[in-house]
Amino acid sequence: MSKDHDIKNPKLAEGGRYRIQWAEQEMPVLRQLYERFKKEQPLKGVRISACLHVTAETANLMRTLQAGGADVVLAASNPLSTQDDVAASLVVHDEIPVYAIKGEDTETYYKHLRAALDHRPQLTMDDGCDLVSMIHKDRTELLSDIVGGTEETTTGVIRLRAMQASGVLQYPVLAVNDSATKHFFDNRYGTGQSTIDGIVRATNVLLAGKTFVVAGYGWCGRGLASRARGLGANVVVTEIDPLKALEAVMDGYSVMPMHQAARIGDVFCTVTGDINVLDKHHFEVMKDGAIVSNSGHFNVEINIPALEAMSTGKRRVREFVEQYTLNDGRRINLLGEGRLINLASAEGHPASVMDMSFANQALAAEYMLKNAGQLEKKVYTIPEAMDKEIARLKLQAMGVAIDTLTEEQFKYLNSWEEGT
Repeated sequence: MSKDHDIKNPKLAEGGRYRIQWAEQEMPVLRQLYERFKKEQPLKGVRISACLHVTAETANLMRTLQAGGADVVLAASNPLSTQDDVAASLVVHDEIPVYAIKGEDTETYYKHLRAALDHRPQLTMDDGCDLVSMIHKDRTELLSDIVGGTEETTTGVIRLRAMQASGVLQYPVLAVNDSATKHFFDNRYGTGQSTIDGIVRATNVLLAGKTFVVAGYGWCGRGLASRARGLGANVVVTEIDPLKALEAVMDGYSVMPMHQAARIGDVFCTVTGDINVLDKHHFEVMKDGAIVSNSGHFNVEINIPALEAMSTGKRRVREFVEQYTLNDGRRINLLGEGRLINLASAEGHPASVMDMSFANQALAAEYMLKNAGQLEKKVYTIPEAMDKEIARLKLQAMGVAIDTLTEEQFKYLNSWEEGT
């Protein structure tokens, strides 16, 4: 057992090991990387501080990094996303220091981030940019040791690009989220399915016949809208980008501003990465019994302070449902404290899709070390060849074969002389 940790209960470890093994069966690409890393030791002796959702899928990534020789420490990237049995298994069976407890308060959350940084990382692995942000604000003495970092999610990449634009980013970071084998699949299929799973687990409501409002039509919104429609919901999309709004219309959804959607929606879910997407003036016109949730990284997309101020009372009616009663007697049900509902009340993305996302993370760590000192202090995307190799390995694991270009076809595509 690792001596350094802060978890709920080490006695949960055996159940966590079974959960990790179950997920590993659905992660063939990462399993292949595990075997290569174990043999080649590309991360030997490198200190990695990771701030990720502590789930069974993440555990398999941590074990892969460790197999590659890395000295790994893991902290939670969200107070409600930790699977306590998984955290226990990593500590007990793999001797990986973990700082994560499901339901931890804000003070504990940041204490855990500081503990991860006490590891004096040479490489950071982030999901939401909290680790990078803390280093740049409060732990600048660590910068001299850090060769680079990786970032898992859209919200974190947005923050990192803002840091780069402001000229404050002090080391290179690979935007894992921007690789095709991450956002095309993880965001669309993973978020789509797991968000519906979280909403249904939290409420047990029938979605068929309900008006389901999706705020944001990025890859997460596309996946969520598709799954909600598949369960029989009448889907409404709200957007600020005219191109994405047009795409939603062409995909067959109703598109309107949120102030209109707020009046007709039964279930709301925000997936924008922005602040106050559901605000006071929206709550003022919502139906009695409206369900509001979020599947973006931070719990700022729903203006919870405004909802609190408007309410005469609040009670927990189910494990992940807080019911607010407004002055006129209407009730609004907030799911999972406004945090990622797919992880708060469910288990996050299925292992099969995280297989590609975490293969990206593992290869990104290796890439950063191979290119240490050669990259500028900016946000990079994963090389296309690496992205395609992950897709190739995934197809191979699924037993799917594809065509390859003949020499004649390759020559044709790379010439300009031949036409009609």
